[in-house]
Formats: sequence, structure tokens, C-alpha cells
Amino acid sequence: MAETGPGTELDATLDAGIERWATPSVLLVATDLTDLDHLMPFALEQAAESQARLILFHALAPGTAVTMDPAGTPYYDLAGVASFASATLEHGCQTARRHGIVCDALVREGGAAHQILTAVRQFRADRILLATRSRSKLGRLLLGSVAEQVLRSVHLPVITVGPEAHLPADRAGGEPVVLHATTLRETSRPSAALACKIAAARKARLILLHVLPPVDEMQRQGMPTALDSLAMHEMRLLSAVTRTGCCLSVEPHVVHGNPAIEILAASAGHNAGLIILGATQRSTFQNMTRDRVIYKVLAHARCPVLTLREPLPHPAEAETAHFPAQN
Repeated sequence: MAETGPGTELDATLDAGIERWATPSVLLVATDLTDLDHLMPFALEQAAESQARLILFHALAPGTAVTMDPAGTPYYDLAGVASFASATLEHGCQTARRHGIVCDALVREGGAAHQILTAVRQFRADRILLATRSRSKLGRLLLGSVAEQVLRSVHLPVITVGPEAHLPADRAGGEPVVLHATTLRETSRPSAALACKIAAARKARLILLHVLPPVDEMQRQGMPTALDSLAMHEMRLLSAVTRTGCCLSVEPHVVHGNPAIEILAASAGHNAGLIILGATQRSTFQNMTRDRVIYKVLAHARCPVLTLREPLPHPAEAETAHFPAQN
């Protein structure tokens, strides 16, 4: 009898979603309106890739519709604030329609994270696109509670556009590149398969990256010297399994160093158009800044970052993992 249970059911759900995640039919763009100009070029590019419908979404948080009359008396002007938000989104939709993209503007009142998740279910969105911005004097990225709640709660790809992300200046020059950083855990297989499908759809080169700890750190901890060759062997196996699903050339790379630094360096060095990270709920989404790997990648990536929430690894698997990449 085939093994069944919560884990296998989740794996089946992930496998079933890979095709539609790679070529989405509905792309939900969650915006606070101030970031819409930064998001739109990426939204237009991704919608055009798969002829997806764009939904530009804004949630009116409680209290945002409170304004002042000329005498300084506060009053609730929901209609006025909603009208401004709708007009702003509609302007973005007009731009999309000029590119032949179906686009709808949607404004709802309520908590942003809850309303985003409700809209995802209602419109059966295949992908969420949102932005983060650096607001502090130290240049640190502030994800905000809304983004963190969305990242924790959805079982579909979330593409985050950081403050340093931009579209390639010369799209015709050079082969497109998709970079996928993997932990080599069994639970990372769905994100690797998704990366391959997306790369195939973009006619891009796929680079699989695995980061081992720095050599001196491995020596201090007495880690086996054969770990490099073992990791490369596993990467080649993963490459072989991955490419069979999308008939694409896959390049495995194993390096030593700080995961965030190496991911960013590889992305910049290969001029990647997309970084794909798979992460477990516990290590990333319940404690977004504990190890700050995703925090740093989102803050400094020059391209969008797609994050796919993966199932928690089994205890035995977690113990044998080479390093907690993407934590």
C-alpha cells in the first residue's frame, strides 16, 4: 500500500501546482500605492510571459480613511480615499491594457494581509507580487507585518521586488538566467522543479547553487573533507532529476561562504533575472530575520526574488542537511 499522510498530501499539492505556478494565469499585485510605479515594470513583464491576467490590489487599512475638514475636525471619508486608490490602480491598469494585458483594479477595506489572502482565494491567483523598500537611515529592509503575514500564510510563489531590483537595461543582450539556491533537502525538490519550469518558459539558463560553510569553519567543526564532492554529487543528481521535467540544461554550482553573500554574488555575476529560494515554514516564515539570509537577499538583490514555502523537513533530514541555507 502506498504511503499516505499529511506530508505526502502536501507534496502532491506542490507537484500539482508547479505547472500553473510556472506559467500563471492570474497574477495578484499587492501595492500600498506608493510602490506601484516600482512594481509595474515587473508585473507587466511577468504577465506578458504567460498572458496572465493582472489584478492590481490595494487594501484600505482601518483608520486610513480618517481625514480633516477645513476646521480641523476629523471625519471618516471612505468614499474619497477609495476613489483615490481606485484611480491610482486604474492608471496602472491602463498602462497594462496598452500592452495587451487584461487588468483589473481592486480596492477593499480591511486588514491588508487578510484581504490579500481573501483575494488570492477568490481569484485563484497563481502568484503574488509585492514590493519592499528600504526606509531606515541604515538602509535596512523593512518587510513590514503585511508582507511577513503573506509570506507565512500562502502555499504559492511570492515574488518580492526589493529596493535594488531593476529590469535588465539590455534584454536582447545575453542569455536569460534563473538562479535557484537549494539546501539539497528532499523538501527542496518542488522549488527546484519550479525553477526549471520557469527557466524553460523564459528560455533561460538555470543555475543551481548550493552554499557550504566557509572552509575554516568546516575545519573548526571537524566536518568531513569529502563534503564538497558529496555535495556536488547530490547537485548533479538533482540537476538530472530536475532537467527531466523540463528538458533544460542545468548548471550545478557548489561554493563555500556566507549563504546570502554567495547567492547575491552569483546572481550579480550571472546577471540573473530571477532568484528562486525554497524555505521551510519554521526556518524562514515564522522567524523572518533570525539568520537574515532571505532578509539580506531581498534587501540587496538586483532582480526579483521568488520564494516558495516548502514543507518542514523530517527531523532526521534536518540533522543531515549541510547548512541552513535560506534561513
